[in-house]
Amino acid sequence: MSRNRTLLLLLCAGALTGCATDYLNNYETMTLAAGDTQKYNSLLQTVDPLNPASRNTVIEGDGARAAAVAQSYKFPPPPPPPPAITVNVGNTGD
Repeated sequence: MSRNRTLLLLLCAGALTGCATDYLNNYETMTLAAGDTQKYNSLLQTVDPLNPASRNTVIEGDGARAAAVAQSYKFPPPPPPPPAITVNVGNTGD
C-alpha cells in the first residue's frame, strides 16, 4: 500500500510542477532580473507639459517655397518624352 501511495504522491507533485512552470511563464518582463525597464519606457513616452520648446510659436520656413512644393504635388510636371529609338539595319557605312 505504501508503494501505491508514494506513486500517487509523485504523480500529484509532477502535475503541480507543470502548473508552476506555466505560471512562471506569464510575467511581464523579459527576465526576472530586468529591473525597471517597463517604468523607464512608460516615462520615456510620457509627454512633458512643461517643455520650454512648446512655447515657441514661430514656425521657421519659407511660405513661397512651401506653396511651390504643394503646387508641384497637386500638378506634377509631365514626364519627359521617351528617348528616340535608333535602328541600324545592315552596313550602310561601307
